[in-house]
Amino acid sequence: MEQHQTNRNLKSLLEILLVSTRLGLTSFGGPIAHLGYFHEEYVRRRKWLDEKSYADLVALCQFLPGPASSQVGIGIGLMRGGLLGGIISFIGFTLPSVIALIIFALLLHGFDVGTPGWIHGLKIVAVVVVAHAILGMAKNLTPDLQRRTIALFSLIVTLLWQTALSQVGVILLAAFAGYLIYRQHQESDQMKMNFPISKRFAAVCLTLFFGLLILLPILREVTALNWVAMFDSFYRAGSLVFGGGHVVLPLLEREFVPTGWLSEEAFLAGYGATKAVPGPLFTFAAYLGTVISGWQGGLLATVAIFLPAFLLILGALPFWDALRRNPKIKGALMGVNAAVVGILISAFYHPIWTSAILAPIDFAFAALLFSMLVYWKLPPWVIVVLGVAGGSLLALL
Repeated sequence: MEQHQTNRNLKSLLEILLVSTRLGLTSFGGPIAHLGYFHEEYVRRRKWLDEKSYADLVALCQFLPGPASSQVGIGIGLMRGGLLGGIISFIGFTLPSVIALIIFALLLHGFDVGTPGWIHGLKIVAVVVVAHAILGMAKNLTPDLQRRTIALFSLIVTLLWQTALSQVGVILLAAFAGYLIYRQHQESDQMKMNFPISKRFAAVCLTLFFGLLILLPILREVTALNWVAMFDSFYRAGSLVFGGGHVVLPLLEREFVPTGWLSEEAFLAGYGATKAVPGPLFTFAAYLGTVISGWQGGLLATVAIFLPAFLLILGALPFWDALRRNPKIKGALMGVNAAVVGILISAFYHPIWTSAILAPIDFAFAALLFSMLVYWKLPPWVIVVLGVAGGSLLALL
């Protein structure tokens, strides 16, 4: 019996690794697009969690600083395979782009970073995937006029004021509105989210997160070691950034360019390369660390920038399930989930739509890919391959 359970666990962990690695190889388009890919794979196809649990997880990760899509992936891996499952899910999703950017940094002077047609094709794929995810989430999370109104308010505010603070403010207001409107609402039971870690372990993770945030700057001053200074800079960037990878880029630029760690040209070349590879934008740290201190620096920078996200999601999830199942909190979460739909539509328009749909032929190609994904039920990886091929052909027209 014990042997059978071990085999089941190993099979589950292998499945997590294979699925997350495939997503890490094919998920182009930034954090909002990643959430679309996750929704398609984990909710629609594999049914590892239901719509509301996924939306609740996304809402939590919108609250936390760091890379939201990576935290959602870690959370899903954690629910599926425990702590090891969360680690494997993170490695699978992150490692492909880390390896690609470390290699690019090592070959920097012999590599020309441009914007070839296949990158444009991948941007169109992101439009298709996000549109599909939004339609599914909107159907389930905004079924009545009140929640549609909350979603519309969130869309307008986050579209006109595109800051991380506006997103957090909208979510807080939506939570308050949801509480007022739905505090007496009776809803069918949700799927229980299984987190095989204790609240004591979660508290240790939260303590470690804040402890490192305080101690690393002190250690940096005391030791004057380059690797400690680098770890501190990347850890702080990962700890204090709301809004995902796009927001962390200017913060990293301020940390490393004026101080002379690397040139403005090298920074911009890496930014272009990061936009061209799949996976989370936080892997830009792997490129920066490699330019500064070789491949060892790239690995150190990757660990440092993602460590806060890991500690926060491990620290928050065990408490989150109890909160979201509390009758007093359910109404607030209904409002928050509606707001997330509005925020996703806002991000869908800008930057995803505005950077991809530049001409009528782009829209026609997007409509074709959308039909293939939604109506012909082709798997997402096929859409990615067709997007690359089609984008290359469009560049020749």
